[in-house]
Amino acid sequence: MPEWTDVGLTARPDDDVLLDELTALAADVASRTGRMLMEERPRDLEVDTKSTPTDVVTVMDKRAERLLVERIGAARPYDGFLGEEGASSPGSSGVTWVLDPIDGTVNYLYDLPGWGVSVAAEIDGEVVVGVVEVPTFRETFAATRGHGATRNGTVIGVSRCSDLPQALVATGFSYDAHEREAQARVVSAMIGSVRDIRRFGAASVDLCEVACGRVDGYFERGLHPWDLAAGGLIVTEGGGRVEGLHGAPAGESLVLAAGAAIFAALHDLLAPMRPDLP
Repeated sequence: MPEWTDVGLTARPDDDVLLDELTALAADVASRTGRMLMEERPRDLEVDTKSTPTDVVTVMDKRAERLLVERIGAARPYDGFLGEEGASSPGSSGVTWVLDPIDGTVNYLYDLPGWGVSVAAEIDGEVVVGVVEVPTFRETFAATRGHGATRNGTVIGVSRCSDLPQALVATGFSYDAHEREAQARVVSAMIGSVRDIRRFGAASVDLCEVACGRVDGYFERGLHPWDLAAGGLIVTEGGGRVEGLHGAPAGESLVLAAGAAIFAALHDLLAPMRPDLP
């Protein structure tokens, strides 16, 4: 593994040397973790549940998070962590890593494609680096604050679609059955106003699909920081917008991501439907 420096308490979001280091480290650990998840996936996964009977976690989620934390911690021992499977420590460097070891665990459980490894780095609460590794598609999406977004090293950008009836929109659904019913009502109300709806099953990957123009927009309620951090940065660095309703920050109540040309129209379509309510 490469050697990395530690800048201690001097971390700044405008330090290009540090940003390059964090980006390289994020890409390295995401790639290694994705490869491990592909190569060492057991035929019969051990499964537990979390918030609901349909909110699953596998032994590989936990193993992947341990691998991410161990490799990042070995390179940068003073950084903090926030991980979906429980990794949490404040650190002292000003850098915090926000980790989703398997985003799209149900896809992974059923051996479906489209799950991802999401790795983001924050400096003083601002996301400055994001990498989403999608091993089943052999794709690595990456962004560094102020330096654009890439897929497999090639610069990407959001769709230029500006006509709502021609917009392909992705979404996701809650693990809670009551909330899924409310989300289904929103989809039912809007589907006649757009080209079509897609549900892929991993929020970070959905955001990357917006960033590279494969879909024109995406919305979902209930995302956590590890679902949003890396993919959200990749969208904004790809020229898109990532917000909540009425200019609110994107967050658990709602994430709406789209190319700038269609964002306002998609927002105004959704807002009266209250997709932010359970």
